[in-house]
Amino acid sequence: MLDKRNLEQILADQQEELEIRRGETLCHRPEEAQIDLGSTQAQVVIGVRRSGKSTLCFQALEKAGVKYAYVDFDDERLANIQAEDLNDVLEVLYKIYGDFNYLFLDEIQNIEGWHLFVNRMLRRRMHVIVTGSNAKLLSSDLATHLSGRCKEILLFPFSFYEYCLMKEVDTEGMTTKVQAFRRAAFDHYLKQGGFPELLVIGEHQNYVKNLVSNILQRDIEQRFKITYQATFEQLAHHLLNVAPVIVSSSELSATLGVKSEHTIKNYIGYMKQAYLLLGLQKYSAKSKMRITQEKVYPIDVALMDQRDNALAGENLGWRLETSVYLQLVRTYKPQGYDIYYLSDRSGECDFVVCKNNQVKQAIQVSYDISSPKTRKREIEGLLLAHRKTQCADLLLLTDHEYNQVTEKGLDIKIRPVYDWVVEMGKRKN
Repeated sequence: MLDKRNLEQILADQQEELEIRRGETLCHRPEEAQIDLGSTQAQVVIGVRRSGKSTLCFQALEKAGVKYAYVDFDDERLANIQAEDLNDVLEVLYKIYGDFNYLFLDEIQNIEGWHLFVNRMLRRRMHVIVTGSNAKLLSSDLATHLSGRCKEILLFPFSFYEYCLMKEVDTEGMTTKVQAFRRAAFDHYLKQGGFPELLVIGEHQNYVKNLVSNILQRDIEQRFKITYQATFEQLAHHLLNVAPVIVSSSELSATLGVKSEHTIKNYIGYMKQAYLLLGLQKYSAKSKMRITQEKVYPIDVALMDQRDNALAGENLGWRLETSVYLQLVRTYKPQGYDIYYLSDRSGECDFVVCKNNQVKQAIQVSYDISSPKTRKREIEGLLLAHRKTQCADLLLLTDHEYNQVTEKGLDIKIRPVYDWVVEMGKRKN
C-alpha cells in the first residue's frame, strides 16, 4: 500500500502538469465531439501509446468548464498500486481538488480490477473519463463489469490534416506555392508519422525505439506473461519491417522456429490489442476467408523503419498504402463502415469500403503510375473490384497525379494522396 503522504505528493505533481498543459498550444481533434460529458456512461478513450488520448480528454474537460480530478497511472511512482488502494487515491484527490463531479483516470488498465472501482464511481453518479492502451482488456472488462455503461472512442496518432494544423500548413489555398508546400509537408509526414510528440522533438529514432519497447514489454509481455520474449519481439519487428503484409501463421512459425501456429496467432492478436498493428480482412462472403487471410498494417508509418534492426528502407509505396488505410479507418469506422481488401487469382484491389453489405467505393493505391505496365495493373485492380461488387465509384490514389480516365465505360478518378487525405480530414472535422 502506498503511503498517503507520498500519494499526495505524486497527485499534486500531476496537478501541476495540468497547469503546464493549459499554457500549451494543442490541436483540437474531431474525436473530442464523441466524448459525452453529460452521459452517465464511462467515456473510454483507447488507442496506441502516445497518440494523444490524455490531451484529447483534457481538452474536452477544459472546453466544458467542469471541475474534475486527474490521475495518471502510467506514472512509474504508481507502478505498484493495487485496486484496494484506489479509495485512498479518491480521498487524496478530494483533498487536492476539493469537490468534483468528473474523474479523469489516465492509463487505468495498469491496475488489476480497476473496472470495479469505476463501476462504483458510476453508481455514485460520478462522470468518469478513462484512457487505456489495450483494446481487449478494456473491452472485456467493460462488457463484463459495467454492463453497457460505457462508450468507447478510438484515437489514432495525428492524421495528415491534423499534422498540417499543428505545423500551420495551408490546407485551403490552391496556388502553385501553397500546393508545393502542402506536398512537401506530406512527404515529411509520410516518413515521420503522426505521433504528436514527434512534431516537437529532434531525436525521432530514439523516441520510436522506446515507444515500441514500451508497447512490447509493458503492454504485452508483462500483461500476457509472454514466456519467449525474444521470439515475440523478433516477430513484432519482422511484421513492422514487412507490413503491409498478409499474415501466414504457418510461414511465420517456420521462419521463427515456433512449433505452434496458435502461439503465432496469439502473439499477433496481442499486438493488435495493444494497437501496434491494425488488421484488414479479405472481402469475401465466407467468414473463414476473412479470418484466415488477414493483412496487417502498422498503426503509424513511424513504426515502419525508425527502430533498431529495421532495414526496411523508404518503401514509399507501402507507406502511402498504410497512410490511406489509416485515414479510411479514422473516417469511416466511427460511421459504421467496414473496410476490406479484395483479391483473387486475377488481381487485387487495395481497399473496398462497405456499408450495410454494399460496396460504396473501391480504392487502389500506387506511389508511381508513370509506367504503362503499373498503370494498367492498378486500373485492372479497380475493374476487378467493379466486376466483383458492382461498385462504380472507383478511385486511384497516387503520389502526385490529378486526372480522370474512362475504362470499359467506367470513370476512374486519379487523385494525389496528399490532397485526398486533407479532404478526408476536413470531412471528419
